[in-house]
Amino acid sequence: MFDAARNNNGALLLAAIDAGLPANLTNAQGNTLLMLAAYSGHVNLVEELIARGGDVDALNDNLQSPIAGAVFKDYDDVVHVLAQAGADPRKGKPTAIETAYMFNRKQLLETLGATSDDISDNVPKPLSSYEAGSSGTEK
Repeated sequence: MFDAARNNNGALLLAAIDAGLPANLTNAQGNTLLMLAAYSGHVNLVEELIARGGDVDALNDNLQSPIAGAVFKDYDDVVHVLAQAGADPRKGKPTAIETAYMFNRKQLLETLGATSDDISDNVPKPLSSYEAGSSGTEK
């Protein structure tokens, strides 16, 4: 079932949940089916898992949340679905807001409702264009 979540095999996974498989089943690392689908960018499957009771705030054993995973992987559409479903962007470590900040995803900071209080001094600063390997021509 975990591979079905990763590989977007909604037909198999959703039928199993509809037949009684727990929607918040976790693997050995504490990843829920929703976390795996979100981290793999499967927006429609994420929507269906939420509709079947998937916990949008469940943290895995590394204290990562589905919404922070989607921010990390740059799946904006998944981030939006999770945010609309009530996912807490301040939950986990790093939080979704901290992840968006670290990777300079400014558009997501607004979506997540970030404030200056959400970024502590211990959160790594985003790389500038030059530090990220630019040609040095940016001003």
